[in-house]
Amino acid sequence: GTVNSVAFSPDGSYIASGSNDETIKIWRVSDGACLKTLAGHTEVSSVAFSPDGSYIASGNRDNTVRIWQVSDGSCLKTLAGHTDWVWSVAFSPDGNYIASGSRDTTIRIWRAPDGLYLKTLEGHRYPLTSVAFSPDRSCIASGSNDRTVRIWRVSDGLYLKTLAGHTEGVTSVAFSPDGSYIASGSNDRT
Repeated sequence: GTVNSVAFSPDGSYIASGSNDETIKIWRVSDGACLKTLAGHTEVSSVAFSPDGSYIASGNRDNTVRIWQVSDGSCLKTLAGHTDWVWSVAFSPDGNYIASGSRDTTIRIWRAPDGLYLKTLEGHRYPLTSVAFSPDRSCIASGSNDRTVRIWRVSDGLYLKTLAGHTEGVTSVAFSPDGSYIASGSNDRT
């Protein structure tokens, strides 16, 4: 099936891929060998390694986020609460939180790795396509099909700012390493 998402492990030794074939595969970079296949959900739309490389979070078409243990491939938790596909997942830089962005137009913040639900961020008018934590973990950037990037404060979920300018849906967001800039990609080819 189509590979929807890939992520390098923090040490660069492994790649996780999430696919429409309802699996996550873990690949060794040095020789391309598939080491594990993690099964048990519907189409996988997003994968992310925890900063220490011990866990993978996945977003799924079944409206859930799953937390997987890399060492044995077991699913530790299934996080339910979204009402539509989860299109994007991200670990905070300290590994203490997971953000999930969904087609239901919300962002949910979960405690990692136990999966405790903490809060929902609402404000986008159309599906969320991408979420990213700032390097200092203080903010989340979210991209949406509503053509905007929004900035949120993690501590209390406060909406801080909307960045507008795209003429079509935003497909990806990322912070610069020092947190000074946010890059966004869009269906408008910019």
